[in-house]
Amino acid sequence: MNVRLTKEQKIKVLNSADIYAIMQQVLLRENKIRRNQEHFWVVGLNNNNKILFVELIGLGASNRVNADPPDVFRMAIYKLASKLILVHNHPSGSHEVTDADLNFTDHMLKVGKLIHVEVLDHLVITETSYTSFEDRGIMNQLRKSGFYEVTGPEKKELEAFKLETERKRAKKEGLKEVARNMKAKGYDEAIIKELTGLSKKEIGGI
Repeated sequence: MNVRLTKEQKIKVLNSADIYAIMQQVLLRENKIRRNQEHFWVVGLNNNNKILFVELIGLGASNRVNADPPDVFRMAIYKLASKLILVHNHPSGSHEVTDADLNFTDHMLKVGKLIHVEVLDHLVITETSYTSFEDRGIMNQLRKSGFYEVTGPEKKELEAFKLETERKRAKKEGLKEVARNMKAKGYDEAIIKELTGLSKKEIGGI
């Protein structure tokens, strides 16, 4: 579910405090009952770290919420976000990082690497405070962990998912505009041709 942001909230993100300031407002907009559920949001950024969207992709119990790679990355691919920040709340009031948080972040980090969407940070937030994985050096540790390297069937499934999402987007928007954005992001012309159906001449002229 897309979270409506004001124009003032679509800022260029400089640090974790910028993200927390916005996500705290988003959380506090919920009524007290909803705030006692764990939420999981994805914040999409462009190349200049400007916020493109905030998407609520999971709403769970008081201590858990489920989210899979397609849930996390679908909107990022669709809106051509090059970077993501993961955010979830702990209704308990503790913003300490759990083992489940670490495992999930590691998995998403490696999936993002595969499909060229960088996962910059993961924030665990409460109504009054937060913990940033990046600020604590956790993201760098996970990048070097060697776990959750995506291979085999999961890799093929994710690549197919990305291709299908790109195709759907290409049908909805102007094909040449999509191709122009893909070229700017460094996609190979052969992949652009496959996804858009445009000729090499048309792509070369963009």
